[in-house]
Amino acid sequence: MSGAGARLADICEEAARLILPLWRSGLAVTKKADESPVTEADQKGEKLILERLAQAFPGVPVVSEEDASEFGAPERIGPRFFLVDPLDGTKAFVRGDPNFTVNIGLVEDGRPVAGAVCAPATGETWFTGEAGALKRVDGGEAAVVAARSWPDGEALALISHTMKEDHLRELFDRYGFHQTQAMDSSIKLCRIAEGAADIYPRHGPTMEWDIAAGHAVLLAAGGRLTTPEGGPFVYGKAQDGFRNGWFVARGR
Repeated sequence: MSGAGARLADICEEAARLILPLWRSGLAVTKKADESPVTEADQKGEKLILERLAQAFPGVPVVSEEDASEFGAPERIGPRFFLVDPLDGTKAFVRGDPNFTVNIGLVEDGRPVAGAVCAPATGETWFTGEAGALKRVDGGEAAVVAARSWPDGEALALISHTMKEDHLRELFDRYGFHQTQAMDSSIKLCRIAEGAADIYPRHGPTMEWDIAAGHAVLLAAGGRLTTPEGGPFVYGKAQDGFRNGWFVARGR
């Protein structure tokens, strides 16, 4: 699908414009069956994205977070499909923090081949293109971004706000990074893709729609995302409800 990343970026940005006015607006928060929060922003963003994908890519199935939460994830999926998270980092969104994102990833044969991630609060959008990974701000000119090589003595690991100290020590001993920064959502993958950080070890639960778009951007930027043992990380795990195992995202 030539040019898919740019079209997905446009859709993410349109959803971001819908979501942003609801940020810090005191909107109601409800709980889903798994006790995770959901807001009007999640629901409105997903509705728009699903409509735009149906128009731009007719016939390509979509697995999306809110639809899966309400009606259940599909029990089987074909080799090509979209993964959509209309608001990754809902907890950050509710807290008023800026690190929440809109995500659309395209999967073919288990691999993310195109994707876009938009951070509504900062106006940043990362997406895949023929030139590699691209970034634009506030709809401006896109520039190529690239993951960096591991910097000796200065490697930065991105972690979640909820990580416990003993778990952090385990990760430090295993991966040998030197600094940490707490951050929510798939923006962590994009920061590695643009060379602002070096590793994101995730030894905890995620869903495929949480990371597929960011994974596609990271691959296009020259980075990688693997199992902790270095094996391939695959998508389309319908038999597991599209749940992920542990993974590690790295720069070059």
